[in-house]
Amino acid sequence: MDATLLHDLTAWQRLGGADTANEIAQQPVLWETLASDLQQASTRLQDFLGQRLSDPRQRVIFTGAGSSGFIAEMVADTLNAQWPAEIRAVHTTSLLTHPALYLQRDRPTLLVSFGRSGSSPESVAAVDRVRADVDDARFLDITCNAEGELARRGAGRDDTCTLLMPAASCDRAFAMTSSLSCMVLAALTVFDSAPWAERVQRLQQVAALARQGLNNWDADVAALAAQPYNRVIYLASGPLEALAREAALKVLELTAGRVLALANTPLGFRHGPKSTLNDETLVVVLRSVEPLARRYEQDLLEELRGDGVAGKVLSIGPHSDIGTNDDYTLPVPALPDAWLAPVWLPFAQLYALQRSAALGLTPDNPFPDGTVNRVVKGVTIHHG
Repeated sequence: MDATLLHDLTAWQRLGGADTANEIAQQPVLWETLASDLQQASTRLQDFLGQRLSDPRQRVIFTGAGSSGFIAEMVADTLNAQWPAEIRAVHTTSLLTHPALYLQRDRPTLLVSFGRSGSSPESVAAVDRVRADVDDARFLDITCNAEGELARRGAGRDDTCTLLMPAASCDRAFAMTSSLSCMVLAALTVFDSAPWAERVQRLQQVAALARQGLNNWDADVAALAAQPYNRVIYLASGPLEALAREAALKVLELTAGRVLALANTPLGFRHGPKSTLNDETLVVVLRSVEPLARRYEQDLLEELRGDGVAGKVLSIGPHSDIGTNDDYTLPVPALPDAWLAPVWLPFAQLYALQRSAALGLTPDNPFPDGTVNRVVKGVTIHHG
């Protein structure tokens, strides 16, 4: 397949990937819209949160399943470090099976649910479980679908606040792309401890960086995806570890499992997972802004390039004077890794899109037989 650039939607229509391509490309514009929307909603959101984040007894659980669960992981630790309240990420798929590990009846709890459709059975059941098991429970639903179950069930409730993403973020394609990045940035903006004006400015900065990255990397990533790597390994640490997991999931989803994709940390990779390397493996290191983390990343990059076992070793991240051979870089302002995660995310989205097309699949629906669905089906909710 000839490399098809992201904005050639006519070509992507023929390839069955126009929705995915458009939803990747639209992200910077959506984030600018989100900045305006959140500024307008700031008083409503602040009134709903009150002083809860300043209360050490308050528990805040960020939750979702699959990609939505990775959103929770991307943001939770960064926000937890800023507030007396306990903020943690728990996937709905764990919250439902082991609720006693995460919920206490006498511990005030705010459940922050992420959902593109807002209608997955686990998302709805998690809200019901917390409402039943916690006396002082409140709910913030961050969703892309005004008609979804979360938005519908939360309407008119004093204990619930629904935060809708820009309408175009409710991705029509199979894979979550713009929905995910909007919800990441919404959570960071709402829960960050900086003044609101500074948070909105950060969101605008991130949008400008992502636009630059998409323009700079489009053709190179298309050429990379045309190479027949059948294993892809994403490595990252801190908040970017969840980004690596999301990046790997995008490859698995859009290639319908034909390309094996794994995620790990640079330090953890040596402890067994390194055995997956062969000459058909692409390794991508998502680099941190933290100097200490970058030293560990550089050690592994040099080791992998010296070993020569992997087919190709790449790195993505901010410009740095540590080491050489960063392949996809941008000059970034002084922002935390969690805020920059959406800047590096389009590389992974582009690669998965292009790799899917290179394999002759239809990226908008890589599972035409329905074995995997856009909204999860077939889940029986058990009560205990």
